[in-house]
Amino acid sequence: MARPRVVIVGAGFGGLRAARVLRSAPVEVLLLDRRNYHLFQPLLYQVATAGLSPTDIAYPVRAIFRRQGNVRFRMTRVEGVAWERREVLTDHGPLRYDYLILGVGARTNFRGSDRIARHGFGLKDLDDAVRIRNHVLRRLEEAAIPGASAEPSGWLTFAIVGGGPTGVEMAGALSELVRVALRKDFRGLADRPVRIVLLEAAERILPAMPADLSRAAARSLTRKGVEVLVGRQVADYDGRALSLADGTCMPARTLIWTAGVDAAALTRELGARLGPQGRVAVRPTLQLPGRDEVYVIGDAAYLEHEGAPLPMMAPVAMQMGAAAAQNIRRSLRGEPLEAFRYRDPGSLATIGRHSAVAYVHGLKFRGFSAWAVWLVVHLIRLIGFRNRLVVLINWAWDYVLYERAVRLITPE
Repeated sequence: MARPRVVIVGAGFGGLRAARVLRSAPVEVLLLDRRNYHLFQPLLYQVATAGLSPTDIAYPVRAIFRRQGNVRFRMTRVEGVAWERREVLTDHGPLRYDYLILGVGARTNFRGSDRIARHGFGLKDLDDAVRIRNHVLRRLEEAAIPGASAEPSGWLTFAIVGGGPTGVEMAGALSELVRVALRKDFRGLADRPVRIVLLEAAERILPAMPADLSRAAARSLTRKGVEVLVGRQVADYDGRALSLADGTCMPARTLIWTAGVDAAALTRELGARLGPQGRVAVRPTLQLPGRDEVYVIGDAAYLEHEGAPLPMMAPVAMQMGAAAAQNIRRSLRGEPLEAFRYRDPGSLATIGRHSAVAYVHGLKFRGFSAWAVWLVVHLIRLIGFRNRLVVLINWAWDYVLYERAVRLITPE
């Protein structure tokens, strides 16, 4: 008899973990993604700030599962699901499933502003990171042209909107790129007014961390030359200036948006009840209500933990992927399913060279110790020995020589 087919949509953290947990299960796994690689999104900001190459944080999906005989991969775009026929609809035709795991991820949420989306930069994919890197380097090249002192207002103002971990890490890395590494190469840049501004609508950055760690992160950013502005909500952006909710205007020719995400657009096509941010409201077992054979995981799933929505972060997706796969194994054995239980691994944010904050199992770390923890965690989670080695070498090179390795303007 044919084995049951488990179709997994999305080769992100959750989808990969689910496929691995099904390694020895009596099933056929079909993994679908519109890209042929797994992307380590927590380090996207380092590609955007010329610290790493795109190939350092991406790994081919087929290579990941080369030795797992029950997994097949197909690069395709998923367009919907035909529930009654149990088929996933793709741009290459329908695909039958017995069990379905949806780990479709998230997209940048520009808060409904078409102008911000048009003129600003998101940071969710390799293309976004390369566009930011090219844009920043072009701004510096143009500022270095003789006679460029009359450039428009805000030409060398870089605004990062969103004071969560991504925004904090982006601001710190961008400051080091502009103020340390590139001033060695751009002799006339030292006297030019360069502004890097981090704007957060809440009353402090890193609001999910304890207040003292937030203050420590803000002080570290300030020492690196970043202007940290809290309680400032961006209402509009036209490519030349930010309009804030309090009516003030800030000239800036660069806006990097890290102020939030929504679940991927596919969740709107499922006909399911949606929670905040377009996330699918799931049962405690991660099943889609009314569809026992369908599981939703990661950023696409809405589930509460201790009275609050689970964060849209990689550890949640990985744990959900494992839990969904284990419940499929239980279903095949005729055993009762188990509710998902989230185990909070803590939170980390690096602010640049030997500076970070971390909150892990009730313990607080800051400075070099937190930075060392951050390094180890991210190296362990990277897929592929080559990627780990290259990233480690690049980090060591930058640490010792203050030299960003990938200062290239490339075709987009």
